[in-house]
Amino acid sequence: MPFTRDDIRDSVERAGDAHWDALRHHHEDAYPNPKPTPGDVCKAEAERLNGMGLGDAKDLELVETRVERVGDDVRLTHVFRYKPLGVRLLTEPFQGYR
Repeated sequence: MPFTRDDIRDSVERAGDAHWDALRHHHEDAYPNPKPTPGDVCKAEAERLNGMGLGDAKDLELVETRVERVGDDVRLTHVFRYKPLGVRLLTEPFQGYR
């Protein structure tokens, strides 16, 4: 089942308050020239992961999404659990939500 904006938001929230705060501050601190909203970033990430085929991968479970601020950008890293072996896999960090 493909990822939705809400799936990614829930994943960021599972990573902890600091990760959601980083995403929120990325948008709010740029005022009066705000960056994409947290919802926009979550939607774009869902589309990006689905485009890579990860939303339909039955052997993978999205555990959490880590967010860190890097200058004027945010870097997102997704943590998946590979169900057959119970191991965690991390995606390459992604930046591009300026």
